[in-house]
Order: sequence, then C-alpha cells, then structure tokens
Amino acid sequence: MDTKALRQKILDLAIHGKLVPPDPNDEPASVLLERIRAEKERLIKEGKIKKGKKSAKTSDKPHYPFELPKGWEWVTLEDICAKFSTGPFGSMVHKSDYVTANGVPIVNPANIVNGTISSKNIMYISKDKSIELERYKLEVNDIVLARRGDLTKCTIVGNEQVDFICGTGSFFLHLISVLPQYFQLVYMSSYVQIILTTECVGATMNNLNQSVLSQILFPLPPLAEQKRVVARTKYMLSIITTLDNEQYSLHTTIKQAKAKVLDLAIHGKLVSQDPNDEPASEHLKRINPKAEIITDNGHYQKLPVGWCMTNIESLFEAVSAKRVLKSEWKNKGIPFYRAREIVQLSKEGIADKDLFVSKEHYSELKEKYGVPSCDDIMISAVGSIGYTYIVKKGDVFYYKDASVLCLKNTNHWNPTFFKIWLASPFLQEQMYKNSKGTTVNTITLEKLKGYVIPLPPITEQHRIVSKVEDLFSQLDNIASSL
Repeated sequence: MDTKALRQKILDLAIHGKLVPPDPNDEPASVLLERIRAEKERLIKEGKIKKGKKSAKTSDKPHYPFELPKGWEWVTLEDICAKFSTGPFGSMVHKSDYVTANGVPIVNPANIVNGTISSKNIMYISKDKSIELERYKLEVNDIVLARRGDLTKCTIVGNEQVDFICGTGSFFLHLISVLPQYFQLVYMSSYVQIILTTECVGATMNNLNQSVLSQILFPLPPLAEQKRVVARTKYMLSIITTLDNEQYSLHTTIKQAKAKVLDLAIHGKLVSQDPNDEPASEHLKRINPKAEIITDNGHYQKLPVGWCMTNIESLFEAVSAKRVLKSEWKNKGIPFYRAREIVQLSKEGIADKDLFVSKEHYSELKEKYGVPSCDDIMISAVGSIGYTYIVKKGDVFYYKDASVLCLKNTNHWNPTFFKIWLASPFLQEQMYKNSKGTTVNTITLEKLKGYVIPLPPITEQHRIVSKVEDLFSQLDNIASSL
C-alpha cells in the first residue's frame, strides 16, 4: 500500500472541498474575507502591522487553478496574513551571538521535524541578541516554513515555543481568522508543493522566494468548514499513520520470519531427513578425500541424521582476485566489480557499471589466474560483508582483490543452498564476530576458509532450497500486497 500517495489524495480531496459535506448554514468565505480586511485595516491604523504591497493586476479575469465549492474563495497570503516575513539575514546573527545556556531558541528548517518544532540540535542566541531580533519573535499560531532545502517543512507555533526566534532560512507568518491547521494541510498538498518545486531557484539547494509564495492562490472555505476539514483530515491521516506503523511492523515480522526460515534450514528442521540419502560425510570424502570432517552424526548428536560438520576450504576453492591497479581501471570494457556492486547484485539482481578493465587485460587475467565461472559464489568482503551473488551463465566480469572473495564451485554443489547458509544468522554471526576490532568490517580469505558449516546430504540440500524459495515467495507476496 502506497500510504504516501494516500496521504496526498486525502489532502487533495480536502482542499477541493470533497472531504466533508458542505453546510448551507455556514457563513460564506466572502463574509469572512470582509471581516479579515476590516481587522487588517484596524491593525494598520493602530500601527501594529504595515500596509502590504499591492501586486499588479495581470488580468481582469484571473485564471483559477480549479473550481471551488459554493461559499469558498480564492485568496493570497497577503489577503489573510497579519504578518508575513523571512527570518533574519545571516549577517544579522554571528557566531558570537550563540550561547549554550540561558539563551533564546532559534528555529531553523533543521528543527522542523514531522510538522513540529524539535528541540534536538536546536541553537540558542543570547537574550541581548534576541532583543535586537524582536521583530522575528514567534507567537502562538504563527506558521514557520522552510525557505531552503526541504520545502515541505511547515509547523505551527505552540505555547511552549512563544518568544522563540525565527531563524535564517525560514519564513514566518500569522493568519487572521484562518485556522493555521487548515493552512498547513493546504501547504502540504501536492497542489502547493508542485508550485513550490517548479518555482524555487537554486543550483545546489531549493530556495523559495517570498514573492513566489505570496502569489500562490489558496482555496479558502468558510471558517466552520475549515474546522470540519481539519478534524476529518486529522482523523484520516491518523488512520494512515496506524497503517504505516502496522506495515512497518509487518515488514519487520516478515524479515524476522525469513531469518527464522534460514535458521531452521541450516539446522535441519525445515525439511524432513530421508534415510535413503547418501550421508554428507560419505559424499564429501568421495569428492575430496582430504576434506576435514569436524564431526558427523555419530560424534555430534545435535546434527540431523546424515549431516556432518566441515569447513569452507573442504567444499570450495576460496580465492581472491589478482590485483588490478587503479591506473588500470577503465571507463569501458569488461565490468569490474567491488563489494558495493556485489551488494547491489545480491539485493537487486543488477549492478552499476562504473568501472571496467580492458578486454585485453581481462583476457590476460583469465588465462593466467582464472575468472568467475557459472555457479561460483561471489561474496562482499569489505564494509557490508556477507552479501552473495551466484555467477550466471554468460556473466563476464572481473572483481577487486580483498573487496570481493570467490568460492570456486568445482565440485558442483548446489550454490543456492550455500547462499542460504551464508545469509543465515548462524553464519552471519561468525562473520561479524570475526570482523570485530577492525575499522571496517572485513572478511579475509583465511577467515572465509575456516568458516564452519553444518552440511546436509546433497539431495537434502535440493529439498531445502526448494522449501526456502517457496516460503520466501509467499512472504514476498505478502510484503508486495501491503
């Protein structure tokens, strides 16, 4: 379920007058506007606010974005604001003005989080400086907007933020007889956000000009309907928040379920054992007489029947690549994969192809040292360790030494079973335990060779793979339906 799109749909219905039914007894917005104008005139006469600048008329018949319900009016911020200003210029607040204690908080865009003012990482200016910035002090129900970066940031000042200072990079405004909560939902709607995104300037960061914002037309319903719209929108968005939480919880549960499936798989508890299967120890000794059998069922009772314990070195030829110098990297040719590309292949099945080696160099490496072959297992060995990619038929690439390790599958093991094993909590714990103490998580070739694996009979490996794939498919279907 796309809850983000659902939120926008609710906001869209709200500002189009389609979320709550109209009430013919409501005082129309035109009467509300006359009252707002009268209030503004009074405040101007008393010297409490300045007279706004009239914008030039562009047309006797202005173009309205969409049709409004009966009783609604189109307005601009100048029509409904007692004040509308940017925060102080950066030159007005210097480093020396900031204090760590007994100061006045200053609200920057970074402090607007999920529609509220967060105290985390908030900065303070001295009380003396706050007096200089008196005109930027915030009042209850003031609205603070980000004018840089994320232009969706919008918050309403509460009692606990009275006398905070609006910071550089923000707008603040105070509405007359218009619910700030209603303005907030209009501002967050796709209708307004599209305008802001289209009109904002700035090469590296969105930068909203005050004149752009002042010219936006806002749909204004009767005051009584504003209250109903706000209440209904709040209720419906709370339901979506609940859905978001449940969706997150379900995704977490699915992730945990997959980990449990993998754990059961490598402990022999996902599929039943077949007494007719050739024991893993016999199969292993036959294909590799030098294989190290750490234990088998006769000596280690926790293992299922037919299983044995061994190490990676007994199953695969674990290898690293021949070093390719940075000076030998090319912008075309044969793909050259680092750990990051193996992670991408593991997660998404495709990888960015940013680096290459020449065809001639690849041919030389192939002849002298060998290259990955079909069913080999590639492992990310630096940073995000333990991600795997099974080489497909027709794959042509080389890989970075130490960053990626390769398990050469010359004994024709089921590569998907070993991918399951490598992704299991049992092996992941081995990996991260052994990588502790280093700056970056790392799997060395020697560590990889020594990883211990509970090995089932080869026929059971196939049954395990089939069962895991079936269960994962069901879990993925559940996740995709959300």
